[in-house]
Amino acid sequence: MFEFVSDALNLKQMGSIDPGAQSVLSTDSRVASSKSLMPDVANESLPITGGTLERVGMSGVELVLRLRDASGEIFRTPARADAAVSLDDENVKGIHMSRLFLSLNNRLADTELSLPVVNEILQDFIHTHQDMSSSSYLTLTYEHSLKRPALLSDHAGWRAYPVKIQSACQEGVFRHQLQVRLTYSSACPCSAALSRQLIQQAFENRFSDRSELTHDEIMQWLGTPEAILAVPHSQRSHADVCVELESDIEEFPIESLIDYLERVIATPVQTAVKREDEQEFARLNGANLMFCEDAARKLKGALEGHEGVKDFRVEINHLESLHPHDASAVAIKNRS
Repeated sequence: MFEFVSDALNLKQMGSIDPGAQSVLSTDSRVASSKSLMPDVANESLPITGGTLERVGMSGVELVLRLRDASGEIFRTPARADAAVSLDDENVKGIHMSRLFLSLNNRLADTELSLPVVNEILQDFIHTHQDMSSSSYLTLTYEHSLKRPALLSDHAGWRAYPVKIQSACQEGVFRHQLQVRLTYSSACPCSAALSRQLIQQAFENRFSDRSELTHDEIMQWLGTPEAILAVPHSQRSHADVCVELESDIEEFPIESLIDYLERVIATPVQTAVKREDEQEFARLNGANLMFCEDAARKLKGALEGHEGVKDFRVEINHLESLHPHDASAVAIKNRS
């Protein structure tokens, strides 16, 4: 483990300093001496009201993550972090916020994000607060960019997927949760049935006086606006999928999880769209009519027994075009 500059300069509280920490001291001893006299309220004062706290730390810390895409290329993306430790000593006034911040910076500045790296950060948090903390927590949120091909044409475009990674070390046990948001189209099965009925009625009204029709006559009628006098309503929809990863997983399966779940849901929103792509999207919506219950069950079934997934929670929200409110559903892993 590394020592922090703030630790080494805090001579009044730390006493003697080990050789590894001495290297960070200024060559000007007068600067170090003056800084050692700076007050440290968190260490020197007692809390007004004693008591332990489950989590203390920082939220919304700005940083940059190094990630690897499917082709093996490293890319950087802005992110925000929540970092915290437990405060187990009821007589300690406050934790060392700067140590959490520096640990994030030191570990993530030039290192690709991975499960082992996150574990090291969680260990750093506890190591630098070992006299007061036994648990540590880290949450990373960012948007993961993926290039998506069009359904049929040769075009492509970028999608940004909200991602949240929640990690913890409690009693020496690491736990990691990965959450992704899928955005897709959901066409209402009930509305589709009602639309088909209206089309049947229109056909009956148009040809009620005919006992026989030629193929060409039917085809010609189907191509008129009268034949499509009703269309089922559909809407943009969200699936927030949170999975707890098995302990033997070495990497966060961000892209593979997104790809897998989009194949299951079948109607993810598109980027570049030409007419042939829009027609294919309409076909996919017609072939995958779904209530929010259907979407929740599809994703639940896909995650049950999925490799590397220990537990999961799926939250569905269909942003209704028929109503001013949304339709929602939640599914969790079977406990039996």
